[in-house]
Amino acid sequence: MECAQGRGSQGLSADEWGKEMKKPMLFLAQLSVAVAVILVWHLFTATHLLGNPAKAKFFFATPGDVAVRISKWFAEGTIWYHLGITLLEAMLAFAIGAIGGVLIGFWFARKPLLAAIFDPYVKAANSLPRVVLAPIFALWLGLGIWSKVALGVSLVFFIVFFNVYQGVKEVNQTVLANARMLGMNERQLLRNVYLPSALSWMFSSLHTAVGFAVVGAVVGEYLGSSAGLGYLIHQAEGVFDVTGVFAGMLVLTAFVLVIDWGVSIIEARLLVWRPKAAGHNG
Repeated sequence: MECAQGRGSQGLSADEWGKEMKKPMLFLAQLSVAVAVILVWHLFTATHLLGNPAKAKFFFATPGDVAVRISKWFAEGTIWYHLGITLLEAMLAFAIGAIGGVLIGFWFARKPLLAAIFDPYVKAANSLPRVVLAPIFALWLGLGIWSKVALGVSLVFFIVFFNVYQGVKEVNQTVLANARMLGMNERQLLRNVYLPSALSWMFSSLHTAVGFAVVGAVVGEYLGSSAGLGYLIHQAEGVFDVTGVFAGMLVLTAFVLVIDWGVSIIEARLLVWRPKAAGHNG
């Protein structure tokens, strides 16, 4: 802890602040932010702060109504089917995009000439607006799950690809030279040098990619589908059901947080070798 104290509080990153705080205290701090947001939301929709409360309720719903709607969805069981569809689409998009990003990222990082040839095309593909691609995927693949999966893959792939590519390129050249002096072949270098270097970058990208996989699935459902969270939100919006829209967004938010928590657990298990930051010696 002496190192951490020597750096001062201003030197701590957000992750280090989280590690400095005890888990129960951190959870309470996070919970208090959510409670404060809900209280402000309630004040603006249940009082005259925004003028007529009925008008505020029409535009922003109320926390109570949203909670009742979510409870009703789960009590009736209707939400599970839509959650299952969105989960399937998001997980397929996440898996295909992440695996493709990892493999091609490694390949391009190990083949500089190949990377240089395809560099403008990769950048051009990444610059395409995904909202424009969504109807094209629907035209090619229909309104089933695969058009949503394709949209999610187009978001996830580039996030993982660029991070893995950079992670492999950032391998310490001294470590690489020493490994070669010890007689490691390319396969051993890949397993013992390149992969550990890229893992931190890869998992950093996966946290972002999870959210984008869900975004791809939901946007695709919103633009054309008969099931899923995006479909629920679109249906509610079509009849000016603001409560349904907010309920769908909150369920979606919780859904993404649960998946991200799962990625964090896998990351913690696979990166046990990663050294802790100074000042966290236990």
